[in-house]
Amino acid sequence: MTYIDSIGQEHPALAAGEAARIVSLVPSVTELLCDLGLASMLAGRTGFCIHPADIVRAIPKVGGTKDVNLDKIRRLAPTHLVVNIDENEKPTVDALAQFIPHVIVTHPLAPRDNPALYRLLGGIFGVPAQAERLCTEFEREYAALRAAPKAPAQTVLYCIWKDPWMTVSRDTYIARMLEEIGWRHWVSDAPAGAAGGAARYPRFDWSDRLVGNIDAVLLSSEPYRFTEEHVDALERQIGKPVQLVDGEMMSWYGSRAIAGLRYLRGLAGG
Repeated sequence: MTYIDSIGQEHPALAAGEAARIVSLVPSVTELLCDLGLASMLAGRTGFCIHPADIVRAIPKVGGTKDVNLDKIRRLAPTHLVVNIDENEKPTVDALAQFIPHVIVTHPLAPRDNPALYRLLGGIFGVPAQAERLCTEFEREYAALRAAPKAPAQTVLYCIWKDPWMTVSRDTYIARMLEEIGWRHWVSDAPAGAAGGAARYPRFDWSDRLVGNIDAVLLSSEPYRFTEEHVDALERQIGKPVQLVDGEMMSWYGSRAIAGLRYLRGLAGG
């Protein structure tokens, strides 16, 4: 049986008794592989792959998500590489594909994409029962979220970086998480090609026009480490409600998404 990844590539399931050596360049996928019971197959991970801490500390680091050490990965002799369209650079992935037989590309864009991701990796690596267990847990939390009262409708601005200020577009996983509780993400009206225009992670300035078009701001705890001090300073600057949110819960797909749905329900007050 074969499984199809996010760019339409087919991947065969491991044969009975066959072992894999996996390098994961995606922190949330590294956590998912561990939760699928595949930690023993992980040959390498990024320095940002920090969960579950007690397991990943024994797995060799190969660099960051965008600046990997090709020679180190080559020496690890992986059979499989797991990457993500948003998190990893295509030239790097292309270079790795020259000596890694199987490159699995992931690209979840909404919470509902998670069960397919569980089944993709569970199927390829021979743990379909574990994948179905996660699917069941996900569906339970998703049903609870859908049944909970929606938060008051509002337009929010989710900030992921400072100096320069950066946010997310509406076609990202984060924005679609917010939509699940009735929060619409701000969208830049800059023309395509302009600074901050038509980008998945656009830059922006705190203009009067922008502030007038939003109801609240969410400061993420990652990748930029926003703190309550940033919350207080920005509230004084723009005069709108500002809230610190857990970036892992809002942006990590994979097994973390199950807890993420629970966190989202709490964010909405449900």
